[in-house]
Amino acid sequence: MKITSVKKGSIAEELGVKPGDQLLKINSQRVRDDIDFRFKVTDEEISVQFRIDGILKDFDIEKDFDDDLGIEIEDFKIRSCANDCIFCFVDQNPKGMRDGMYFRDGDFRLSYLHGHYVTMTNMGQKELNRVVEQRLSPLFISVHTTDAELRKEVLLYKNDKIDHILNKIKYLVDNNIELHAQIVLMPGINDGAHLLKSIEDLHSFYPGLNSLTIVPVGLTKHREGLPKIDPVTSEYSRMMMKQQKSLSSKFSVDRVSPFIYFSDEWYILSDTDFPPFDYYESLDLIENGVGQVPKLLYDLESQKDRFPLKFERPREFSIVTGKLMEKTFKTIIIPFLEKIINLKVHLYVIDNKFYGDVVTTSGLLTGRDII
Repeated sequence: MKITSVKKGSIAEELGVKPGDQLLKINSQRVRDDIDFRFKVTDEEISVQFRIDGILKDFDIEKDFDDDLGIEIEDFKIRSCANDCIFCFVDQNPKGMRDGMYFRDGDFRLSYLHGHYVTMTNMGQKELNRVVEQRLSPLFISVHTTDAELRKEVLLYKNDKIDHILNKIKYLVDNNIELHAQIVLMPGINDGAHLLKSIEDLHSFYPGLNSLTIVPVGLTKHREGLPKIDPVTSEYSRMMMKQQKSLSSKFSVDRVSPFIYFSDEWYILSDTDFPPFDYYESLDLIENGVGQVPKLLYDLESQKDRFPLKFERPREFSIVTGKLMEKTFKTIIIPFLEKIINLKVHLYVIDNKFYGDVVTTSGLLTGRDII
């Protein structure tokens, strides 16, 4: 691993290490990435191999348990996804965008570091062992269905092998790795009996598999040559939300918050009231769109006494949002802000012409549509 910086007065500087040199091994084991480095460097006695000015040099180092070597190493190369999922948003991008928009990551390290959802199809026993050894917990797993044949149809593996997702989940939870699962729901494909079977299979791993989030499939207008998938409509959302209470009851757990979460889009599309804020517990899933809107409204309510009653002179600002949040802003947030004297708020609700009108979240608006 290439060293990008060396801290002044650090152990590495005393050894003569400079930016541009390489860290090769710790305790005779290759250093694969920054996570691997931080795991291996914690011992009080370590042997380290550097390449300094092109020359291999080995050092035996004694240090305190929490002492670092004082180096930063290059970012690791991200592992690409091993699938070709029929609903993958990356494949629904139009041509002519920057290269990064077409990269499909499937790296378990990003799941640990940033909460990315990964399918684990590119993880063999070696990677699973590393997760357990280095306690890379929690991990966030995209399951979509537990039926082996349907998984092959939905995920379109780059090889024809069964990936044994349930065996991988069992190995991780048996070794005390916390997991959160996700199902991207596609009408007529992995719902109905398939969904019920998937929930049953995943619920059997609770509490190691701590939660299951169901999110509606996202479809853009750029699906030329891709399999047909029906969009999640308001009517379909109302049908699913009618099942929510019975599913939560059937697959109950020993806590206030549920095992099964429906992402915020379901509530908005079906015009269903959100549950109480404590329903979302520690907000572990907020980056997956679970509890984002309740958190916004909770923050607004809890901070309202700190808002001014008036401004001495007129002020104005604008809010830009996607179609999904239009009603929330118009009925709750804007009326609250309009009570402030001398404040004018402009709300711009943007149609997503770039990705298509089925894509309604604010986070997928592009600059050209906003402009």
